[in-house]
Amino acid sequence: MKSKSPALTVAVVEDDPRVRESLVEIIQQDPNCTCIGQYPSAEAAISGLAQEPARVVVMDIHLPQMTGIDCVRALAPSMTDTQFIMLTVAKDSDNLFNALAAGASGYLLKPVRAKELLAAVRDVDQGGAPMTSSIARRVVAAFRPKVKTKSQSPGAEDLSERENQVLSLLSQGLLYKQAADEMGVSVNTLCEYVRRIYRKLQVHSRQEAIEHYRKGKHGS
Repeated sequence: MKSKSPALTVAVVEDDPRVRESLVEIIQQDPNCTCIGQYPSAEAAISGLAQEPARVVVMDIHLPQMTGIDCVRALAPSMTDTQFIMLTVAKDSDNLFNALAAGASGYLLKPVRAKELLAAVRDVDQGGAPMTSSIARRVVAAFRPKVKTKSQSPGAEDLSERENQVLSLLSQGLLYKQAADEMGVSVNTLCEYVRRIYRKLQVHSRQEAIEHYRKGKHGS
């Protein structure tokens, strides 16, 4: 007789009791899954999962004290066989990329449907990276190279107000000492501005920087 495969063990970390109970209920509906732990905080999860690790952890981001992201960051190095799926209502990119950097492999937006959650749990356990479609698009966009129009000088949009002021003065023919006096800064400070400008515009001389500045200013 063929032996039955072991159930996929799942743990839930969610501070809202009603949401937590709902997530556990969804997981328990799948005959191939079993919820072995439910925790109201990151601190409780760290303690509980150390005693009984799960193959998949469904983790809320916004927890009472330690965040879900910090919890994953604390657990992931020692729980190498565990996969983490983040749950959140927030669509911001900072949380998304911080969570992935911390060790999460999935990212779902609340409210999550039962079918979507169960599919994500199975997918992440098999090596996938389940994400809500709008979140996946953010990840794709982050790796897509930004195309600059002809009227844009490379990096010019990144210059600060003071850096633009430096270029404006230099384009008028002022020497470094004269420009520094005009701005009320030391020559060393002005030189630091120039170094930043060179790096941002990807140029290697004063003349190149001035040309980029003039092109960006006049759109030609």
